[in-house]
Amino acid sequence: MKKNRLSLLMASLMLAAPMVHADVTVGFSGVLSGPQAVLGQDQRDGFLLALEELDGKLGGQKANVVIEDDQLKPDVGAQLVQKFIERDKVDAIVGLGFSNVLMAELRRIKEAGIPALATNAGPGPIAGKMCTPNLFVVAWQNDTMSEAMGQYVQDLGLKNVYLMTSSYQAGKDKLNGFKRYYKGQIVNEVYTPLGQLDYSAEVSALQAANPEALFGFYTGGSAVNLVRQLGQSGVLGKIPVFSEGMIDVNTLSALKTQAEGNIFGATWSHALDNERSKNFVKAYSEKYGRLPSEYAANGYDAAYLLDTAVRKVNGNVQDREAFVKAVKEAGSEFPTVRGKFAFNRNNMPIQNLYAFKVEKQGDEAVVKQVATVFTDHQDAYVKDCTM
Repeated sequence: MKKNRLSLLMASLMLAAPMVHADVTVGFSGVLSGPQAVLGQDQRDGFLLALEELDGKLGGQKANVVIEDDQLKPDVGAQLVQKFIERDKVDAIVGLGFSNVLMAELRRIKEAGIPALATNAGPGPIAGKMCTPNLFVVAWQNDTMSEAMGQYVQDLGLKNVYLMTSSYQAGKDKLNGFKRYYKGQIVNEVYTPLGQLDYSAEVSALQAANPEALFGFYTGGSAVNLVRQLGQSGVLGKIPVFSEGMIDVNTLSALKTQAEGNIFGATWSHALDNERSKNFVKAYSEKYGRLPSEYAANGYDAAYLLDTAVRKVNGNVQDREAFVKAVKEAGSEFPTVRGKFAFNRNNMPIQNLYAFKVEKQGDEAVVKQVATVFTDHQDAYVKDCTM
């Protein structure tokens, strides 16, 4: 009888005791080598800065981060996701690379059921019919920043535009986004190989076409080379250049005043005027000795989003279904450098879209916000998502 009473007492004490949870393990993958490496490095550095501010914890639990380079290769990205899940036993994945890499990773992410936060890519198919309950895009749906540029150019009254981009999923999404809101004539639509660095032939064709404006989507070293070659050819200054991805703090550090006059669409820039954004820019600059890009801002936001979500499940990230639900809810609750953020039904962002312009001040190039093009903007594919 005493033994039974003792067993009951111990059971009640165990139920009353607080649950002790294991560490939170996060896998980060992104392109960390090659011409586009700066994009992945910025996402990683933004995430790690936030984690440092959170004393190395997420939701009060000690956080471990496994960092891998996907080399901008879809097969490598898919293998890394499998490694994260099977060998590293991660509780969440952040980064997930370019759109072509993310598309290759999707099946394994869906099967695993753990929260996956994309801090760079938001392909159209994943926003629509292939929307996935545990995949969250913290960056942007690919089309949306180009949609903002399409609307901005439309508002300026320009009658025709020449389009250029790299030939991969995101490039196609970007031009589709621009055309969704721009109603004028498309003079030509040019797709170049991903990673191409010499654009002399394309620039000559652009000059021969003599459009009223150019819209382009390029990133990293490709963006720097294209802008330089546009300047050397005399195109810059002759026609207005609108872009997405071509101008950020990384390309601007290389281009400097060569980028003068370029107007670009973005969800965030170091020029955005809100208190949290200013604090982030200061902390990032002090730690890394450079200004943060929007990729760094996405990584930074992802860490605070996970921190909020882990708190919502009281550290019990092993309950994957509850953790995924918490991430979804945390989308409208976590502190973001963008000022406002929420996840739509398809787990894509609802956020503001801005137009920024590069201006020359003395020998320096500075970025200034020139318009808020869209407020609480939703992507075009949510209607096709059945979640």
